[in-house]
Amino acid sequence: MTLQPELVRLEECRAGTQPWKRWGPYLAERQWGTVREDYSAQGAAWEYFSHDHARSRAYRWGEDGLAGVSDEQQHLCLALALWNGRDPILKERLFGLTNGEGNHGEDVKELYYYLDATPTHSYLKMLYKYPQAAFPYAQLVEENRRRGRHEPEFELIDTGIFDEDRYFDVYVEYAKAGPNDLLMLVTAHNRGPDAATLHVLPQLWFRNTWSWVSESARPRLGLDGANRVTADHPRLGRYFAHAEGSPAWLFCENETNVRRLWGVQGRSHFVKDGIHECVVSGRSDSVNPGGVGTKSAAHYVLNLGAGESGQVRLRLADRELARPFVDFGAVMNARREEADEFFGGLQDGIGSEDARRVQRQALAGMIWSKQFYHYDVPQWLAGDLGQPPPPQQRQGGRNRDWEHLNNADIISMPDTWEYPWYAAWDLAFHCIPLAMMDADFAKQQLVLLTREWYMHPNGQFPAYEWNFGDVNPPVHAWATWRVFQMDRKQRRRTDAGDPGDLAFLERVFHKLMLNFTWWVNRKDAQGRNIFQGGFLGLDNIGVFDRSAPLPTGGYINQSDGTSWMAMYSLNLMRMALELALHNRVYEDIATKFFEHFLHIAAAMTNMGGEGVGLWNEEDQFFYDELILPDGRMVPLKVRSMVGLIPLFAVETLEPELLARVPEFSARLEWFLNYRPDLAQLVSRWNEPGRGERRLLSLLRGHRMKRLLQRMLDEHQFLAPHGVRAVSKEHEQHPFVFSCGGVEFPVSYVPGESTTGAFGGNSNWRGPIWFPLNYLIVESLQKFHHYYGDDFKVECPTGSGRKTTLTGVADELARRLSSLFLRDGSGCRPVFGSRTKFQNDPHFRDHLLFYEYFHGDTGSGVGASHQTGWTGLVAKLLRPRSRGKPGSQEDGKTVRGARPRNEAKGKGKRREPVES
Repeated sequence: MTLQPELVRLEECRAGTQPWKRWGPYLAERQWGTVREDYSAQGAAWEYFSHDHARSRAYRWGEDGLAGVSDEQQHLCLALALWNGRDPILKERLFGLTNGEGNHGEDVKELYYYLDATPTHSYLKMLYKYPQAAFPYAQLVEENRRRGRHEPEFELIDTGIFDEDRYFDVYVEYAKAGPNDLLMLVTAHNRGPDAATLHVLPQLWFRNTWSWVSESARPRLGLDGANRVTADHPRLGRYFAHAEGSPAWLFCENETNVRRLWGVQGRSHFVKDGIHECVVSGRSDSVNPGGVGTKSAAHYVLNLGAGESGQVRLRLADRELARPFVDFGAVMNARREEADEFFGGLQDGIGSEDARRVQRQALAGMIWSKQFYHYDVPQWLAGDLGQPPPPQQRQGGRNRDWEHLNNADIISMPDTWEYPWYAAWDLAFHCIPLAMMDADFAKQQLVLLTREWYMHPNGQFPAYEWNFGDVNPPVHAWATWRVFQMDRKQRRRTDAGDPGDLAFLERVFHKLMLNFTWWVNRKDAQGRNIFQGGFLGLDNIGVFDRSAPLPTGGYINQSDGTSWMAMYSLNLMRMALELALHNRVYEDIATKFFEHFLHIAAAMTNMGGEGVGLWNEEDQFFYDELILPDGRMVPLKVRSMVGLIPLFAVETLEPELLARVPEFSARLEWFLNYRPDLAQLVSRWNEPGRGERRLLSLLRGHRMKRLLQRMLDEHQFLAPHGVRAVSKEHEQHPFVFSCGGVEFPVSYVPGESTTGAFGGNSNWRGPIWFPLNYLIVESLQKFHHYYGDDFKVECPTGSGRKTTLTGVADELARRLSSLFLRDGSGCRPVFGSRTKFQNDPHFRDHLLFYEYFHGDTGSGVGASHQTGWTGLVAKLLRPRSRGKPGSQEDGKTVRGARPRNEAKGKGKRREPVES
């Protein structure tokens, strides 16, 4: 069978025969305002390197650009610049509000969409909507500054600048004729009623590496006689940029304009903002008349009538091309068709055209969010030779304990503007949809975070750039196991006996054991298998900032922290059992994690043998416990996602698996006989002819039903589009904790944050949060795999409708997916009440994948382009295959599987009794 061309390219990447991923969408949309570019005394990243500085100031650690691509080490960059004849600055990068400027924290104030992408970047497409009037920079800042936290954010669409369709739709497409042969097509549409002029400037430049290291070789861009630019770089080699027609080529240096910023004379006259000065201010002396430099642009002027379109074509290749545009159209069309073919295979079984559109754009956003990330912490702390030394305060400030960290890799980011830096647990979730397209890249990402130049010597994973020492939930093991399963299933399409990538699984497993040990040693204050953790990503969900000293003193035994560790134990146990099928040594290690899980499960019920647990029998819910300095325990009775996370710690052990690991099975039986107090935490079900299937979970039948009763109550957690982060009952009945005359309230807030207590636009006090909803769906599927079709719950609570656990999982998946799909009236909940987004043919089918979603309406909230973990919708939209009764896909129960209690001689399956 002939492989699709994109699959051939992926195979060539895997085999190392062709570097198809050398070039990709690796530029951030924002490098300014990041920690790594901050050399201030107090760590004021947003203020130290502002958007205003960005056009004139050379970056130290990376580059940004509009719709940009680069090579994998970001030596040479290609991106788009635009000017409408009215803006005060050239549009080279995206604008947004800093954390202190927005009434709900940082927020990009642009309209752009990632529409298509293949995993080898053989085809890429995005859309930028550019107003024809002067961009309202000042209005956006001033109005958001005026608004309070109880008012909505003031967005670009609210300024009226898109009224009467007076804007340009600017589509940017890239196609590869070869691994080092890149075609760029810019198509601009005048959507307005009048003629309008648009300046289009494809920009080619080198990342500045020569200003920071003495005697560093300087690359060179130069215009030759054939009206093309030759790009010479000491590491990348030579490339040729061909621009169709006869544009004016403009050259300057990618160096800081120190005169503009600080009023001193610099060493170069033709500085970074020289092209801006030439185009916007008409200063021809700001660009080099000699046609050389380290930054260049091909300047086109398109005069477009109402409804007219224009195109600009550029080609960048590592060889001279006598006729670079002869096959341009054919190559571009071929790559479009191959992208359609690739996604056609990937989306087999998705009948809805709208669902296919949503999934394809979600996956495109995952690809476009790959970025080159460079951050050498010891160098950043010490400063560069020839540059002013960093302030002394830095030695006691941010990331000082991470001097081993030296990153220069392509990494999956949460997004390219709000979060243009990696976050450990975000990345774990990213790997699930990424593995659908490119399992090798997903595996590489999971390996990367465990490498010695990422992982701390003490075993901790770096959390995120603003504070690597913060603690993220330990979901890396879950992601590793899931990606291994997905990859194995893909491999078995061509080789039914493929055991999967065991080398990958084993490699990550060993590093995960180090990280697990870090958790046990650092986050279990009393050594009782109850964990503290810290903020764990839930930074705005609790009573206190759990990463800071408590105003009461003492510490918090966390329901979520402990549950994550129980889940971590089961993940590592299951990975060890898989490895044990090929190396018996791992049976011992699997036993260790099995026993560790049981001790954690017992501790959650009875901490330290004192009869007190994190489960509240009266409320039938899990809560955090505040441990005061005098030893008193105070339950923090906030009904939040913290109390639902125990659902995630679940695993089933099949009798066929247990039969293949006899030493583990023998130890399991001995342990359960020796410790009957822990044996009651393990459910079992005997099937004649197969043996006993085991269920390991923090929740057995009765408690799970009680917890689900709350979760599926539409007056509490269950929203029209998923599970809320905080119960809606707190809207009328906030939880209030009093300490020293100060009250600490937690109420239900379904949308933007109304408090700055936890910083920025973080708000988990009510919105729907995609990654944890996804884990709920997977966990319910696992529970159904054990309990079968006889175990039913009411969904929604109070409706009188009973359904299986897989039915509940399907319903949650449907509600989550419906955020993006058109409803009966043709509207998408994610767009809320914005009629232009809902109805305009040039807006309505372009999706935004937000950080989280309004708990009542489903409208998008927070970071508007965080496809990262919200890209999990792509996996939910993928139909699970139907197989024989009891079969599994990717380790989950298949829809339609018959109840296992139909075996001959057995009656109706009984629900296990809660201990």
